[in-house]
Amino acid sequence: MVLAKASVFASLLLLGQASAKGTLPPIVMKGTKFFYQNGTQFFMKGVAYQQDSAAAGEATSSSKYTDPLADATACKRDVPLLAALGTNTIRTYAIDPAQNHDDCMALLDAAGIYVISDLSEPNTSINRETPAWNLDLYKRYTEVIDNLAVYDNVIGFFAGNEVTNNATNTPASAYVKAAVRDTKAYIGTKSRWLGVGYAANDDAAIREEIAHYFNCGNQSQAIDFWGYNIYEWCGSNTFVGSGYAEQVSFFSNYSVPVFFAEYGCNNPGGAAGRIWQETTALYSKDMTDVVSGGIVYMYFQEANDYGLVSVSGNQASTLKDYDTLKTRIAAVKPSSTSMNAYTPTNSPAACPGVSKNWAVLGEELPPTPDAALCECMFNSLTCVPASTVSDKEFGALFNTACRTDGICAGISANTTTGVYGAFSMCSAKQKLAYAMDSYYKSLDEASDACNFGGSGVINKDTKVASTCSSGLASASAVNSVAATATAGTSSGSGAATSSKSFASPLQMQNLLTMGDMAVGLYVAVAMGVGAGMILL
Repeated sequence: MVLAKASVFASLLLLGQASAKGTLPPIVMKGTKFFYQNGTQFFMKGVAYQQDSAAAGEATSSSKYTDPLADATACKRDVPLLAALGTNTIRTYAIDPAQNHDDCMALLDAAGIYVISDLSEPNTSINRETPAWNLDLYKRYTEVIDNLAVYDNVIGFFAGNEVTNNATNTPASAYVKAAVRDTKAYIGTKSRWLGVGYAANDDAAIREEIAHYFNCGNQSQAIDFWGYNIYEWCGSNTFVGSGYAEQVSFFSNYSVPVFFAEYGCNNPGGAAGRIWQETTALYSKDMTDVVSGGIVYMYFQEANDYGLVSVSGNQASTLKDYDTLKTRIAAVKPSSTSMNAYTPTNSPAACPGVSKNWAVLGEELPPTPDAALCECMFNSLTCVPASTVSDKEFGALFNTACRTDGICAGISANTTTGVYGAFSMCSAKQKLAYAMDSYYKSLDEASDACNFGGSGVINKDTKVASTCSSGLASASAVNSVAATATAGTSSGSGAATSSKSFASPLQMQNLLTMGDMAVGLYVAVAMGVGAGMILL
């Protein structure tokens, strides 16, 4: 079917132009459920809406992305089709906070459609192999919040999407949870309630640990909702046979809303073969007390064959699975409760312990990125990198500076012990300067101790502003604890080559061209503080 109903488009456009902010009431959360402000329970009937976004956390072929909410022409084409499908929520994976989204958000609002968006983008995200929560990431996340928080039809955000996807990269979850903590705090000072959650894959080895970890402990640091990217129900199946019954049982005691952040297995038969039995089950009495709906993957038909709609230029044609899904959605009548009649009874989970499948300790998290503190630290240093030093040279310089016990404790991180240096969130250059200066001071500021083969220089204009004193004192105390915790664990520069990740000089060089992320990994290995550290 090719969209030809000009009257539908015209009415949406006129409504959308009435107000950029819109008229939809904000969604609120209570216990394990979402509600409209009038107290009616809200179930997501969603569609993933972004081109070139891979299913189930798979990487795309390009790090570039197209902001789906900045293209008013595309929104005018697509929003009527989303509305006709019965969609009340879309998920976007990356938006450009420098763009204006008024037109698309107004069209969505007029069509009764809410938005939940990931905070990252391909080039600025928490990398599961070399995770960090730093100044650049914090800037990106808060800029997205600032851009979208003005729209009442925004439900919230994902701080990460399948960042930890198996037992080998669980340390990355500590950095995502730090992002949850800090973005929630930022929203609290700027806006109405907007949720911050996590979208997870379904890995049986860590299913319990990761779900409990993001829900446990101090709730100001915990997720507001849990999104599951789940593709267990394929073709013709049953509530029990698909594994859905097991999921509902597991989350029946969860203390925040759970929904499917992606679903829609395309086996067998590709997108055209999808019969959407799982959609009927999702909004049935078997599930609605625990699961608040879901988001179908995806709107656009692409090479991965998950699409509902084929787009060519400005023409959009619905596909077979669109029509089948439309029939399913039209027939569902989820069993609901009113907000006034609902009293939450579930409590947050206990934090998982460190184990062979889980390398993150309790509630200890990486520090909040603080640009002012990092600048204060850098300006106070005597020995710093020369202006001519390139990123590619950082690794060798870290190797030299960090080979002595405790030198780099202030910039290191260990998720299994929960020990994080106060400056571990600073930029790569700032962290290198800290390491070089610490090494210089450890040698009593000997005349050649800041040479580093011509890469170090003496800063003759060190300064500590009065506004820096308190922060630097607090950081010093934190770093003293970190130094004690890592004492005796450094094994010198040779530690870098003892890991399989650094088996040859070529591999080392490749990693060191990756910038800040690689520097974080390099320092972790060079410090030699155990398997949990090496994973960082």
